[in-house]
Amino acid sequence: MLHTRTFTSNIFKLQNAEHLSLYRSIFLCQEVKQKSDQSREIYGSSDSKMAEIIYNSDHIQLQQSLRKIIDQEINPYVDQWEKDGHFPAKTVFKKLGSAGFLGVTKPTDYGGLGLDFTYSVAMAEELGNINCGGVPMAIGVQTDMATPALARFGSDKLKKEFLEPSISGDSVACLGVSEVGAGSDVANINTRGSRQGDDLIINGGKMWITNGTQADWMCLLANTGEQKQQHKNKSLICLPMNLPGITIAKKIDKMGMRCSDTAQIYFEDVRVPRSHIIGEEGKGFVYQMLQFQEERLYAAAVLISPLENIIRETAKYTLQREAFGKPLLSNQVIHFRLAELETEIELLRSLLYRTVALYIAGNDVTKLASMCKLKSGRLARELIDSCLQYWGGMGFTNDVLVSRLYRDFRLISIGGGADEVMLSVICKYLNILPK
Repeated sequence: MLHTRTFTSNIFKLQNAEHLSLYRSIFLCQEVKQKSDQSREIYGSSDSKMAEIIYNSDHIQLQQSLRKIIDQEINPYVDQWEKDGHFPAKTVFKKLGSAGFLGVTKPTDYGGLGLDFTYSVAMAEELGNINCGGVPMAIGVQTDMATPALARFGSDKLKKEFLEPSISGDSVACLGVSEVGAGSDVANINTRGSRQGDDLIINGGKMWITNGTQADWMCLLANTGEQKQQHKNKSLICLPMNLPGITIAKKIDKMGMRCSDTAQIYFEDVRVPRSHIIGEEGKGFVYQMLQFQEERLYAAAVLISPLENIIRETAKYTLQREAFGKPLLSNQVIHFRLAELETEIELLRSLLYRTVALYIAGNDVTKLASMCKLKSGRLARELIDSCLQYWGGMGFTNDVLVSRLYRDFRLISIGGGADEVMLSVICKYLNILPK
């Protein structure tokens, strides 16, 4: 992250009045985000008013505490984890759980902090400062994808057995929804839990399961009723991953998110008590749609910091890199483009904050959450690709963060509901989706 004084210092070194005036007008007209261990001012004078829409000093303190863990316990090891294609989820989650970061919105009776969803968004924004996409995604599965329905609808017994250790970091959770033949089309999943006395017998398989090779339990979506009633025949089930009949078929080799383990998993006559169903049997589709809302807001929030960081690092690089006797940044095509992209980040932030404010007030934000997810995925693709271009040959190497995030964040337009699904949801709420 660049400090405005750094910009000024470098500009004066150019000893060029035209450049000085130009850079001042572009960069010094706004406050640049500052972060440090001692003191951290999240936004400058103008942006702070917007931040106050959903944040207060408690949110900032939470982010400061989380940043210390990121700087000391995560970022120093990310490069090695990326090379290994694996990060130690149990170790990282235990550190986060011990500090309270895996249950900020969860009930205090089970070890959570009992805070509202704005704190989850603040946490997601800070997690975006991890130098990869894989670790924030894995944490988000634990906090905002696999556990919200359990916390809201699960029995006390299930919460004690599965939620409590997930909050403390003693258990790793995964979410089992997608299948080989049913990704974004959740209604058409085939995995089935057939009744047998007081048990369910699970058969089928799940695909693209984040945390799948390390998980202690899965929040599994399976058909438990008549197949014809696609939206009323499904249940969410707490499934221990050490049961007989569960096979981790393979760890999937991905283009990005390299350090996050993603698995294909099969179930063959896996026996689990019917009491492991979360909430009401047959309500699983509804519960999962609610979980998707928080997942999609998390996806948007976790992107804001890395996108800002990429712009700052690109500005820094193009200011130092010269071509034809002048800094690359002095080319209007570059500094104007960075200004445009910064504007797009602010638009995404405003949409996110408005959606979250409505969400915690009890409103249906399905349309707005879908817009957040759509916009975040497309902006990630546009912004990172644009910035990578300005890094030239360096941008095509694994030595710079922009190339890693170029690969990692391509997933945002696919996972958790593809762009096309988000568009369909938005069209439905606009009453323009063909019957």
